[in-house]
Amino acid sequence: MRRDKQESQSQFNRRTFMLGAGGVGVFAAIGSQLYNLQILNEDQYRVLSDNNQFSFRIQLPTRGRILDRFGETVAENRDSYRIYIVREQAGDPVLALDRLSRFMPLGEARRERVLRELARTPRFQPVTVAEGVDWETFSRVNLHLPELPGVMPDVGEVRTYPMPAAFAHVAGYVQSAPPEIAGNDPLLRHPAFRVGRTGVEISRDEELRGSAGSLKVEVNAFGRVIRELPEQSRPAEPGRDVTLTIDAASQRFATERLAGQSASAVAMDVRTGEILALASTPSFDPNLFVLGIPSREFRDLNENPYRPLFNKAINGLYAPASTVKGMISLAALRHGVMRPGERVNCRGSVRLGDRTFHCWRREGHGAVNMHDAIKVSCDTYFYEVASRLGIERIRETALELGMGQLFDIGIPMLSQAGGLFPSPQWKRARTGQGWTMGDTYNVGIGQGAVLSSPLQLAVMTARLATGRAVEPTLYARPVAPEFPRLDYDPAHIEAIHNAHVGVVHEPGGTSYWSLGGLGVDGVRMAGKTGTSQVYSISAEERARGVRSQDDLPWRLRNHGLFICYAPAEEPRYAVAVIVEHGGGGARSAAQPARDILRDLIIRDPSGRAGRIAARHDPIQLAQGGR
Repeated sequence: MRRDKQESQSQFNRRTFMLGAGGVGVFAAIGSQLYNLQILNEDQYRVLSDNNQFSFRIQLPTRGRILDRFGETVAENRDSYRIYIVREQAGDPVLALDRLSRFMPLGEARRERVLRELARTPRFQPVTVAEGVDWETFSRVNLHLPELPGVMPDVGEVRTYPMPAAFAHVAGYVQSAPPEIAGNDPLLRHPAFRVGRTGVEISRDEELRGSAGSLKVEVNAFGRVIRELPEQSRPAEPGRDVTLTIDAASQRFATERLAGQSASAVAMDVRTGEILALASTPSFDPNLFVLGIPSREFRDLNENPYRPLFNKAINGLYAPASTVKGMISLAALRHGVMRPGERVNCRGSVRLGDRTFHCWRREGHGAVNMHDAIKVSCDTYFYEVASRLGIERIRETALELGMGQLFDIGIPMLSQAGGLFPSPQWKRARTGQGWTMGDTYNVGIGQGAVLSSPLQLAVMTARLATGRAVEPTLYARPVAPEFPRLDYDPAHIEAIHNAHVGVVHEPGGTSYWSLGGLGVDGVRMAGKTGTSQVYSISAEERARGVRSQDDLPWRLRNHGLFICYAPAEEPRYAVAVIVEHGGGGARSAAQPARDILRDLIIRDPSGRAGRIAARHDPIQLAQGGR
């Protein structure tokens, strides 16, 4: 019995030892793991713990403003209330939207859009449910946030354009970055971040957008923010403001003056090349594009025959018509093929082979010299000039004066139309046919294959006015430019200048009766009309009673053009206006161009125009005024 007791005790001791040893082993393993976790890998697990407890949220930078030359705001930012949803925190997206719909309206189209975006967006990436929500809805959602896991109300900024119609084509607009641009950049992928898509917004996007920051926040197990830790955060760097050369008052005036027409206008300071107005009408509201324009409204804009989405000032291409007759005359003087006083007899048409080329005045102008030919816009005279010059010498002068050129004005050159000044090589490549004298005749009056934009016409006008290679810009240059002189005899420039003054101020000038001058005492203007043919009325149509442009449908009427500058004695401002299907330059484009030029002269901030007026006012001169 004693022996059994000893054996039992021995067995118990062995088991106790084994259990103790096992316990020691377990505790040793636990201690080793604790040592591994807390000592050896402390830094690694501290980071993981912090990641569970803390989160960094991207801080969007404030986009820089766009300002006019005097600091008036063209594009700025305003507060916007948004609702986001994060799939990682929300769980079932359908149930999450069902819960949210109790506190804000969610139409079927919006639900489907959000579900599609949630399906293709990383789980941690917020998706916009609504943007630009009203304060009542925003506050109601905030009040019920404990019932809405994964829902994130946010107060951010949205781009706004206070002068939408006037600056839609210049400033452009912003939108969410498309996938091919956003890539994996967390800033560009953020649903509230916008990038420039057109105009100045895209050309200066890098400096306008700024740099993202980060905000450190403490979250609970459900991902809800408990507190923010700004001292451990990095603030966003706001974008820089961009100042334009555009005068907002001139831009508004030009836009309003052309209202109701499919038209464009470019106004420049000929001394500096600064663009003061760049208007295209009708316009549109760029604010509609920032948050996403409804498809029906976009379709209405896109299908409007007046093309409101199209920037006609830099993209529109038109035959320059008679506006180039001063340029053609300058080429003739340069190459000595025509003397200023030499006369050509205009009988209303000229025969070339089996073709008849008409002058716009069917009964003819009689014998005209260069001055009179520009003043009355005699086509027959310029057929003769063109035939003597030849296309290569005409084209040389045209390119020197800015025709067929792209200009780095500060809007991407890909957004500009380069125009066309044809050559024999171009025609051969395009049609397989050789150049003819008839082609040269057409080019000599700005028709045929010649195409130019309003911007190019404004540059040509500035170069004719100054005799210098003026370069246009939308941004002030740090140093006042000294444009090089063009290689033309100043006396020849002066002869063309006097003829352009005669267009406006001498009886018989094509805009003499329609304008009556600039309307500012002592300040004269120079100008030139142009009528770009769109459709030629046939003999059969005339027999049916179609006698004038007014009898044709709007889309078949001629374009009206007018270029001008003032003060004539010391040019400061140049303006080019094109009215699509306006019927003719004198009837549709001359008055708007004159009014835009007059507005610039009257509001001249330097007062220079007023001093010129005083210097040339005969009454003040008689009284000894300066």
